[in-house]
Amino acid sequence: MKLLYFAWLRSKIGKASEELTPPAYVRNVGELLDWLQTLSPAHQTALADRRAVKVAVNQEYAALDHLVKPGDEIALFPPVTGG
Repeated sequence: MKLLYFAWLRSKIGKASEELTPPAYVRNVGELLDWLQTLSPAHQTALADRRAVKVAVNQEYAALDHLVKPGDEIALFPPVTGG
């Protein structure tokens, strides 16, 4: 699974992307975010406020209950505002 981090998430986590293999119990976006928070203090801090993190799975916005699978591209980014 390829994880992409954008904007301040990239800064807080300290990398733009990473390839990870989550444990088998990670079946959806919410479980993935929970697991990611356990990887490091930087991940914990960056993902602490779920309202400030949006997720796309394979370039489509995804809710917390959206299923994830090996080979997916997961993008994490702050909410986008228009102007």
